Amino acid sequence: MTAIKHALQRDIFTPNDERLLSIVNVCKAGKKKKNCFLCATVTTERPVQVKVVKVKKTDKGDFYKRQMAWELQDLTEVDAKDANKENPEFDLHFEKVYRWVASSTAEKNSFISCIWKLNQRYLRKKVEFVNVSPQLLEESVPSGESQSVAGGDEDALDDYQELNSHDEQDIESMMEVCEYAISNAEAFAEKLSRELQVLDGANIQSIMASEKQVNILMQLLDQALAEVDNIEGKLLSYEEMLQSVKEQMDQISQSNRLIQISNTNNGKLLDEIQFLVNYMDLSKGHIKALQEGDLSSPKGIEACINASEALSQCMNVALKPGHDKLMAVKQQQHMFSELRDTFARRLTNHLNNVFVHQVTLLHTLQVKNTVSVCLSELTLPKHSPLHRDLLRYAKLMEWLKNTQREKYDGLSRTYVDYMTRLYEREIKDFFEVAKIKMAGTSKDGKGKFATLPRKESALKQEVESLHGSSGKLTGSTSSLNKLAVSSSNSRRSQSSSLLDMGNMSASDLDVADRTRFDKIFEQVLSELEPLCLAEQDFISKFFKLQQNPTLVENVDDSDGTVPSRPLMTVLLTSYIETELNSLIALGDKIDSFNSLYMLVKMSHHVWTAENVDPASYLSTTLGNVLVTVKRNFDKCISGQIRQMEEVKISKKSKVGILPFVTGFEEFAKLAEAIFRNAERRGDLDKAYIKLIRAVFSNVEKVANESQKTPRDVVMMENFHHIFSTLSSLKISCLEAERKEAKQKYTEHLQSYVINSLGQPLEKLNHFFEGVEARVAQGVREEEVSYQLAFNKQELRKVIKEYPGKEVKKGLDNLYKKVDKHLCEEENLLQVVWHSMQDEFIRQYKHFEGLINRCYPGSGITMEFTIQDMLEYFSSIAQSH
Repeated sequence: MTAIKHALQRDIFTPNDERLLSIVNVCKAGKKKKNCFLCATVTTERPVQVKVVKVKKTDKGDFYKRQMAWELQDLTEVDAKDANKENPEFDLHFEKVYRWVASSTAEKNSFISCIWKLNQRYLRKKVEFVNVSPQLLEESVPSGESQSVAGGDEDALDDYQELNSHDEQDIESMMEVCEYAISNAEAFAEKLSRELQVLDGANIQSIMASEKQVNILMQLLDQALAEVDNIEGKLLSYEEMLQSVKEQMDQISQSNRLIQISNTNNGKLLDEIQFLVNYMDLSKGHIKALQEGDLSSPKGIEACINASEALSQCMNVALKPGHDKLMAVKQQQHMFSELRDTFARRLTNHLNNVFVHQVTLLHTLQVKNTVSVCLSELTLPKHSPLHRDLLRYAKLMEWLKNTQREKYDGLSRTYVDYMTRLYEREIKDFFEVAKIKMAGTSKDGKGKFATLPRKESALKQEVESLHGSSGKLTGSTSSLNKLAVSSSNSRRSQSSSLLDMGNMSASDLDVADRTRFDKIFEQVLSELEPLCLAEQDFISKFFKLQQNPTLVENVDDSDGTVPSRPLMTVLLTSYIETELNSLIALGDKIDSFNSLYMLVKMSHHVWTAENVDPASYLSTTLGNVLVTVKRNFDKCISGQIRQMEEVKISKKSKVGILPFVTGFEEFAKLAEAIFRNAERRGDLDKAYIKLIRAVFSNVEKVANESQKTPRDVVMMENFHHIFSTLSSLKISCLEAERKEAKQKYTEHLQSYVINSLGQPLEKLNHFFEGVEARVAQGVREEEVSYQLAFNKQELRKVIKEYPGKEVKKGLDNLYKKVDKHLCEEENLLQVVWHSMQDEFIRQYKHFEGLINRCYPGSGITMEFTIQDMLEYFSSIAQSH
């Protein structure tokens, strides 16, 4: 086997820079035996590659050849079949399983052992060895030839070192001396063994020759050991002395540590005492202020504020664990609680008295003011003195809110209770005066403001019902009754209408009344706005509401006095909104067009309030009222449309300009003046669209139903008026309607002119209709004169029937007829007459053209010229 191994190394592996480490003679299991060799090899170059190579003899049997090779890293399992019994079979698991039978068990074991060592040394991925003896996986099997093959080579593998140049020269010289070293390795090994034995003997003789030096060395070692023992004795004595010093130093260190701990504890105790003294000590001055401080003077209030803040700091100090168990701390806390309760009671009683005193004072001042004074000036009482006096206690209220919430809620209820009654009286009186002033704006008139006669009691009942309250203004009943009596015959109708406006001249419109109403309504809103804002600002500052000042923060409503609703709403309840709605209803009854003024004013004030605070009580209330105003505005527009639809025209008189057409003009002029730069312009534009479409449809309706006036005249005159109105007002949203009105006016003007003018030269017109019919049938124009019915004699006969005098007479009758159809206010007679003149001239030129084309060179002409026609039309127009 050794000779085979050397032959394989020389012929196959050395040329490939590989070294053969182990070899086993095998054949495949279960088949006809064809022997081959499995070789474990490594490369001589780094990095080392480990392979299992299958080698077999050539067919001639003289040489070996490499048949197959596997990388050891691809080997997953080695199965030795039986770990306890000798068995030459084994399996190698690569990409598939290869089953082998070794020529001997020793060769198999040697080969598996080599594979195991190579796996342990070179591969990170460990191969699984199954049914292999543990002893085999520790060292190679020492069995004769296998031992030399596997073990020797494996040791060489483990201890392999690369030869240097000097070693290579020595080996070469040795092999030159022994020429048979390669051919007879065993003889060479025996010679080397004999030479090694000779060298070992020489080495032993050299050692024995140096016995004297060894004895001297041993003596020196003994002396050194004696010196070491001497030094150890001295070190032991030193250690005993140092031990006593160590014990003393330990005692001193322990004492110092105890002293340090004591100092640290004393320092911490001092810090705790200073903390409690600094943060839980209330000065005598603060205690006196809390117990006896004057809450009516500025100095006393300031002292109480400082004392309450100091008390809050003492009570809210963050105590450390264990502080609350100290007796002194408990006593201080008890004292603080008593001071807090005492001062809270004093403060609550004092503020209750202030509320009562201030509200009583304001009420007394109001009672002194008579109704006559109220009638002269529409103003709301100012509460700035009350707010100024109470704001001095704002910080104390904040303290009360943080420390005694029940008392804070009680004061809130008290304030709301007193101020609600005060505001109720003030607001009702204020709106009574506003209604009286507003009702006094009505005047006499049977046109727009005409109304059915009503009794004095009925009028009085209506005014009182609109007041929004069953109560009456104290001291003003007689004045209100007198006002109702004096105005019983001068009230406006319940709703203004475009029809009524159309029946009145511009001088009849009481602009002064509407302007005065606008001023009254603006004054009402201007008085309410600062009232609400001032009260809201005061509530925010005095009651220290951190969120929206209109909200009550956790107000207890268990007794039903102050529900947890917006404080401003609780304070003013629904007085302002109810009274405003009542005032708006009265204004709407006086004149429905007042809704235009109210919509503009209310929108502006809502917009202003939202810019200040979108969530404020004022913004919310005015926003709700604005919905009512907008609803009345829409109702006004719907009422005008409904009245247009219900209009009736007399059958015996001509129609002229319809009342709702002129009414729309007046409405648009009034609306444009009111809504100039208004925030709610979009609402007016929508109303314009509704009204103008209703006007258009109802003009056509009336025109279709008219019996006295031709339909075209009704359409022409009214759409001309609408076009003129829209052109002068220049309302951008009605531009399409303006163009439509112009188109309708033009169409019906042409239609009326054609229908009214008709065929003034009837026989001549019939004659030329026949001529045109012949031409249409294919007769050439110059050959028409040869037709018996249309020859030149027939043409002259027809022309003679229309001399200039007869034509002028017919035009004069036509002028009178048109004059009866048209109305004077729109002044379209000359426009229509001029259009008829143009139409007559067009017909004349048409006849003249037919004569020139169909009767060329005949010399036939009309009895009158175009110039004669122009004189006829002009003289007729001037004569009338």
